[in-house]
Amino acid sequence: MSIIRDCLDALLHPSARYDALTRARHRAFMAPRLLGSLAAFAAFPVYLVLRGAPSAIEVAAFAWLIAPILLSWFLSRTGRYEGAHVLSSLALAGLIMAIAATTGGIESFAAIWLVVVPLEAALSASRRVAAFASLLALSCAGLLILLSQLGWLPAGDLSAAERGAMMAFGVASATLYAAGLAFGAESLARTSVTLLSREEERYRLLARNMSDVISRHQRNGAVQFISQAAEAMLGMPVAQLLGHGLFDRVHVADRPAYLTALSDAARGDVCSVEFRLRREPTGSERAQGNPQVDFIWVEMRCRPLDQDLGRDLTREAEVVAMMRDVTDRKLSEQALDQARSAAEAADAAKTRFLATMSHELRTPLNAIIGFSEMIAQEQTLMLAASQRKEYAELINASGQHLLSVVNGILDMSKMESGNFEIAPEPFAPRASLMHCCNLLSLKARENGIDLITDAPQDLPVMTGDPRAFKQIVLNLVANAVKFTERGGQVTVSAAASASQLTLRISDTGVGIAPDDLKRIGAPFFQCGKTYERRHEGTGLGLSIVKSLVALHLGELTVQSKLGEGTAVTVKLPLVYTPPQAKPAESKIATLAPVQRQELQDRPQDRPQDQPALVKKSA
Repeated sequence: MSIIRDCLDALLHPSARYDALTRARHRAFMAPRLLGSLAAFAAFPVYLVLRGAPSAIEVAAFAWLIAPILLSWFLSRTGRYEGAHVLSSLALAGLIMAIAATTGGIESFAAIWLVVVPLEAALSASRRVAAFASLLALSCAGLLILLSQLGWLPAGDLSAAERGAMMAFGVASATLYAAGLAFGAESLARTSVTLLSREEERYRLLARNMSDVISRHQRNGAVQFISQAAEAMLGMPVAQLLGHGLFDRVHVADRPAYLTALSDAARGDVCSVEFRLRREPTGSERAQGNPQVDFIWVEMRCRPLDQDLGRDLTREAEVVAMMRDVTDRKLSEQALDQARSAAEAADAAKTRFLATMSHELRTPLNAIIGFSEMIAQEQTLMLAASQRKEYAELINASGQHLLSVVNGILDMSKMESGNFEIAPEPFAPRASLMHCCNLLSLKARENGIDLITDAPQDLPVMTGDPRAFKQIVLNLVANAVKFTERGGQVTVSAAASASQLTLRISDTGVGIAPDDLKRIGAPFFQCGKTYERRHEGTGLGLSIVKSLVALHLGELTVQSKLGEGTAVTVKLPLVYTPPQAKPAESKIATLAPVQRQELQDRPQDRPQDQPALVKKSA
């Protein structure tokens, strides 16, 4: 059998050699015809011995048996399977008509073979060929009946016994041929099922072992099939994702983009969309009591299942999609965005620092250089003692201002680098508060501002860094006095609860704009533009206050309204307890409060806050 199959495969057209089902159909067409023709030619000498000299009709009938060989040659050369079946139906019907016309017409033993014509055509797996063969058989039968009624057919000279024997032979031979066709059809069907099963198993193996999820959708998004990888991705059975189960798990904000991509793919476009899917918590997460809702980012590429069908808007089109988890990529993109924002913020801080320092350092340095030169040339300028004293005081004031600027920068650098250490000890907060207010009362009176202090006598002793506490109060009160117009009022109040001390410094000054209020406390930031500032300062005062409060594990809040004033509230624990944390965590929590606050103030690009992204492939 393998030799016969190899010989038949050598005769196949090249177009039929690479598809198993097409190859089996071509073999099934050629094998019986070649074998039948060869068997007929082998039996022809035996027929001559038994029959004697054949008639012209018998010679023509045997000569007609060469037609199957020609049909096999036609299929081998052209590969036109349906055309070969049409020619085969014509050849078989012509042979039957020739035999039936000389042996009794419609009553001939050969007429029964007309039933075989459409049966043979059924092997073509083509409705057009089967319909043509059926019409051909009916036409031949009708023609035989018509010719018999008109008496144009020769009268049969066989006896009743011979006609019965020939009829039995015709029925038996037709039945055997039909049985062969049935076995051939069954063999083709079995081959088709086997090949289909292999293909399904191959694709099922791919679908089950791919990490990407493969799904099949209707235009409205309903899922008809989804691969097993969805269970690992979403943590739930595949059966619950069929229909609209997958759509129900799409983030509400991403559902329009999801449906739009499927609709565009159904119209024939190849689309790509990124959206969020709700993931079920794992067993370990449930066991830990943390079954919070979690969304993952997925990228879905979808295309029409059939390009021609996808462009026919009158028919329901289907879409095949492939999804993969891109959460790690999205997190990396968010990290890059945050790093870019941090770099931009650092660049802006550097610009603000240079703009501020160019003014804060240059002004006192110019005063020191100028007045010192005048003192050095006192004999030429004939300076009086009072003038020299005034110039010396101006030089001293400028130097003190430079020292305060440098100290502020050094303190801020220590805090950001984690080298600023707190030395906690018990102290009386009321005495420190009153001392600070007394130091600033003279400046307040010079500016025409009422400085009111409200500190109860029974404020409890607290444990903390008294130097840091004084710096907090001095910076806040000095800021309030600086930004309050003449005739205004600054109120400093203190109150204690069971566990914390609350300081409140309020003023009736110029206030802070809402946009600037979000950035208050950032290093070197000052409200308004640098070249429009009305007050001197480096912009480090409130930033240092925020850092010192954070180092004490306290809280600082700022409330302000432009043109009406500002209120700063500081809450400090009465007993400072050093945080117990890992080195990396303590650096973030206690040693770099400014950066931490900036990260808290800046909106974070969380996955559930971003819109879905849709793009069409070129």
